[in-house]
Amino acid sequence: MTTEFINQNLETLYSAEQIKSRVQELGKQITNDYADKDLVLVGVLKGSCVFMADLMREIDLKLSIDFMAVSSYKDGTVSTGDVEILKDLTNPIRDKDVIVCEDIVDTGLTLFRLTEILGSRGASSIKIATLLDKPEPRIKKELEIDYCGFQIPNRFVVGYGLDAAGRYRNLPFIAAVRNPAEI
Repeated sequence: MTTEFINQNLETLYSAEQIKSRVQELGKQITNDYADKDLVLVGVLKGSCVFMADLMREIDLKLSIDFMAVSSYKDGTVSTGDVEILKDLTNPIRDKDVIVCEDIVDTGLTLFRLTEILGSRGASSIKIATLLDKPEPRIKKELEIDYCGFQIPNRFVVGYGLDAAGRYRNLPFIAAVRNPAEI
């Protein structure tokens, strides 16, 4: 990936420094909110891995982590909200406080259903932390985002864990794609 390509097709929305600062703020907020709680961070794979790794290092508490992989894109492009669990949690969450870590929330269908599934497992509480919130296409308006890095416009974005066809997750910044057909 050349710098020329990045400059031509990607428009930086948030720099690595801006992301780091915001993740630190979220970590402090979560630390304050969850003092003396049995906290579990649940990462939704694959996109949340970078955000969750940085976020957990900013939380000054004893905590545990787990991961889930889910799919709700039956045709590959549009979320149906019908969640298929591809990888489930390793440990039970009964009587624990859970924060679901997500890279981006757009329609909210998958995350809404996922919180219902996790809620049926007896967690003390379930909150949502996302790096990016894209509210314009939101179908599930009642979905509450408890910890949000940045609110973004309805554009296709990559970097810092977000991908296009599995690529660009390794970019240290968030960028909007000017021409998605060229990805």
